[in-house]
Amino acid sequence: MNLTNLKCTLVFVIAICSAGLVCADPVTYVIDSRHSYPAFEADHQGGLSIWRGKITSTSGSIIMDREAETGSVNAELDMNSIDFGFEPMTNSAKDHVVFAEEFPVATYSGELADFVDGTPTAVKGSLTLHGVTNELDLTINRFLCKPHFQHGREVCGADASANFDRSTYGLMYGLDGVFLPFVNLLISVEAVVPAGDSADL
Repeated sequence: MNLTNLKCTLVFVIAICSAGLVCADPVTYVIDSRHSYPAFEADHQGGLSIWRGKITSTSGSIIMDREAETGSVNAELDMNSIDFGFEPMTNSAKDHVVFAEEFPVATYSGELADFVDGTPTAVKGSLTLHGVTNELDLTINRFLCKPHFQHGREVCGADASANFDRSTYGLMYGLDGVFLPFVNLLISVEAVVPAGDSADL
């Protein structure tokens, strides 16, 4: 592209951005910890049953640009908030499985991907758990943004899932023939435009 064509292209892009047709700014959404609960399923005694639990304290942000079909996710999970719904197992997980005192926070970061009509259907990212970082992609099964029914600010919600082998994170408890290593993640998250943000609802 020669200099004249480049200048014409820049003028065109500036003009259509000024008209509000494209080039919308990315919007930042803050994860609502009251409505965001990463849940998990794990084996109990080699197929005897499946135990389900959740992390009850999650924070972070989601940035999304629908026009450009790009975005990112950054989340922190408080591993001390792990809850199996059965206190002895919860305490055992903290003491022997997750080592919450040594690794109190798990993190997930990734890029929104595979957009369909402005809606992401996947996250390409990585999970840091128990001091180990591995690639972990999420499938977004449902995604919706709309004005909140109380305060009017835009809120986005998603249901996502993934699975991994916990041995790849050094979580070896019970893997000597007693337990199976699979973990299924079932993630429910809501994130909202902060008060005072000028993003268009």
